[in-house]
Amino acid sequence: MEIDSAQVAAGMLAAVPFVRTLGFEFVEIAPEPDGGVRSVVRLPDSPATHNHVGGPHAGAMFTLGETASGAAVLAAYGHLLDRAVPLAARAEVSYRRLAMGPVLATARLPRAADEVAAALDAGEKPEIPVPVEIGTPDGVTTAQLTVVWVLRPH
Repeated sequence: MEIDSAQVAAGMLAAVPFVRTLGFEFVEIAPEPDGGVRSVVRLPDSPATHNHVGGPHAGAMFTLGETASGAAVLAAYGHLLDRAVPLAARAEVSYRRLAMGPVLATARLPRAADEVAAALDAGEKPEIPVPVEIGTPDGVTTAQLTVVWVLRPH
């Protein structure tokens, strides 16, 4: 699978103004050896996104993880955008440790399945769960989430 990471990042920044508002940086969008996709998005340290204890606000961290998962979905299934729109349907988040400073969200979408296109052909809304780990640049995990995306047929 070839991925144009610059195009995916530009598409996300153009389509989702809130991503620009929070100042997210797309660090990496790349294929995984197993045929899946990895997406890494960074939230810089900024007082504008801090919570009451000086770290990144839980809402900003959630949005960071949702954005990383969305970039992975877009990279894997962008070729289906003429037939369907990706939407986050639900998510579960666990905040593990207090984060301070910048944080990175790493989404790993397992191997892209051919069943997704077949489900669209059948008029279904395929669900795509994407696990995400959020942590500090030195590798300390501060939150984990799973975002379930659906591809809604046009």
